[in-house]
Amino acid sequence: MSLLDASLIADIPPFQGMKREYLVELLSKAKSERYENGRTVFTQDEEAHSFFILLDGHIRVVRITPDGDQVIARYISSGELFGIAQALGLERYPANAVAAVECVVLSWPGTLWNMVAEKYPTFATNTYRTVGIRLQETQDKVVELATERVEQRVANAILKLANQTGRKTEDGILIDFPITRQDISEMTGTTLHTVSRLLSAWETAGLVKSERKKITVTEGHKLAVIAEGKREL
Repeated sequence: MSLLDASLIADIPPFQGMKREYLVELLSKAKSERYENGRTVFTQDEEAHSFFILLDGHIRVVRITPDGDQVIARYISSGELFGIAQALGLERYPANAVAAVECVVLSWPGTLWNMVAEKYPTFATNTYRTVGIRLQETQDKVVELATERVEQRVANAILKLANQTGRKTEDGILIDFPITRQDISEMTGTTLHTVSRLLSAWETAGLVKSERKKITVTEGHKLAVIAEGKREL
């Protein structure tokens, strides 16, 4: 890992504000690994052996319910921490982490968590800020599932992905990794049939373009109106 220059990670949120010598020292303890699309980084209920930061790509975080159903909890983008069970006081990972595209990941042994948090206070502060944001997102999602209509949830999920990973194209904002209608249904607690029906209607109305594993938001404002519950199709 010493071959990885500290300047490459200095601007990544968890490392912002850290002294260069601290970055070099942290990197000397890290392992770099490439994950092909579909490969699992860790599994739900597996012992939390490591914590990670995504250098490049997108990670799908998937929870398996007691009935065996899959629920996509969130997507991790480049520069984000994940697998930080230690920060939550957990001994096991609460979900699966799967590469949504080819990814490059840095990892540290979980046994180093306490030392890293104590020795590098900037890293700890940034990490716990991330934990707070994700807990708030989880609470918001519970409220969303309880109070919003399905078309709002689907519109919100698409807009969130477009804001998080979107790439501007001639047609609009492309969600910049393969995303299926099944993925959207697992994110929003609805059926594949319902997601297909909504996307077909929104495509006819010119709000999105939906191709195989690709979604482009063409009329973000109109989709946001649906997400706010002010319009139905």
